Amino acid sequence: MNILLIGGGGREHAIAWKLLQSPRVDSLICAPGNAGISQICECVNVSAGDIGGLVDLVKSRAIDFVIAGPEQPLSMGITDALAAIDVPCFGPTQAAAQLESSKAFMKDFCKRNNIPTAGYEVFTALAPAKAFLKTLTAPYVIKTDGLAAGKGVAIPETLEAAEAELEAYFSGKFGDAGKRLIIEEFMDGEEISFFAVCDGQTAIPFGSAQDHKRVFDGDLGPNTGGMGAYAPAPIFTPDMQKRVMDEIVTPTMAGMKAEGYPFAGVLFAGLMLTKTGPRLIEYNVRFGDPECQVIMRMLESDLADVFKAAATGKLVSLPQAKWDLRPVVNVVMCANGYPGSYAKGTAIDIKPDFDARPGVRLFHAGTALKDGQLTAAGGRVLNITARADTLPEAVKAAYAAIDNGVSWDDGFVRRDIGHRAL
Repeated sequence: MNILLIGGGGREHAIAWKLLQSPRVDSLICAPGNAGISQICECVNVSAGDIGGLVDLVKSRAIDFVIAGPEQPLSMGITDALAAIDVPCFGPTQAAAQLESSKAFMKDFCKRNNIPTAGYEVFTALAPAKAFLKTLTAPYVIKTDGLAAGKGVAIPETLEAAEAELEAYFSGKFGDAGKRLIIEEFMDGEEISFFAVCDGQTAIPFGSAQDHKRVFDGDLGPNTGGMGAYAPAPIFTPDMQKRVMDEIVTPTMAGMKAEGYPFAGVLFAGLMLTKTGPRLIEYNVRFGDPECQVIMRMLESDLADVFKAAATGKLVSLPQAKWDLRPVVNVVMCANGYPGSYAKGTAIDIKPDFDARPGVRLFHAGTALKDGQLTAAGGRVLNITARADTLPEAVKAAYAAIDNGVSWDDGFVRRDIGHRAL
């Protein structure tokens, strides 16, 4: 197959790395890619949000199969545009992608289909939103309806802070994404990221991980796109996975099909494991980042086979996925100031033998090459993954690789990735 992979983050670097292990992949192009991806396949400077440019690229390069990494092209209809020229794409249609692109759609869908989730109300004006806050108790959960790069969720601890967040949201903090927002009841428990690969009819479990959203150690500070992840999470037992499939994923697949937009691609369920069982926090319609990097390290099956079967309605005939269940940790290295303002173009030096360290592999995210020098080109910049026989050993290996293999004065990491299990 000649494959186009859309995206340019750590998730896409990990997917590209795994795809290239498949004998079915004849060529792989990534658009737009990053400095790390360019070391293993061709990168073409077409942005993930340029649907017309991506379709033209597919036509000009005789692409057989497309994989959409991030949510942006999916929410803009890349799968539909490619279907019009008979090219399969791994990812949902624009209508099905509303499970992520509109939290209000997702919450209303859950209500219609009896999928366990937090109570909520949807607002488009400040005054009624503030009035609803006063009917709740702290902490409060406030979310943008639209896509906000993983940063559109606030959990203020006081009413005053919650009211300030509402004012910021309605004043344009997240642009159009925050013109409509959701206020939810707070759910107490432990979070888990669960993934299922789907083909519109069938859904198969495809790994789980625990993410670390807050920017600072101890789960403090503002939310980010993700500061690190690890798997397997001891709390997510086989019995819990069965409950998630039975109570959340299966009714979602049935409901989406019944409502006229069957779901194919990756269904990412952000879950809260409460005292009464799993409850859905939100859906995403692509792999999580940084969770994907962990899952790709654990997967032993042919990723190209899995994705193609999902995109063509043939998951039922696919052999069961095989996994190496030794613990894997992923630590994200970010630019100083992230998730606020940060400098771009700062120099990074990585030792040439970095990936020669036992169990360690580096995936690039926001990186670029300038006159041969690796530089930071985003907020989340590098992903350092490590696998070992135990989680403490994996964590130790990841941080040792960062401390001894990366020289970047303008970067930082959380130092407690994996703390929930440890």
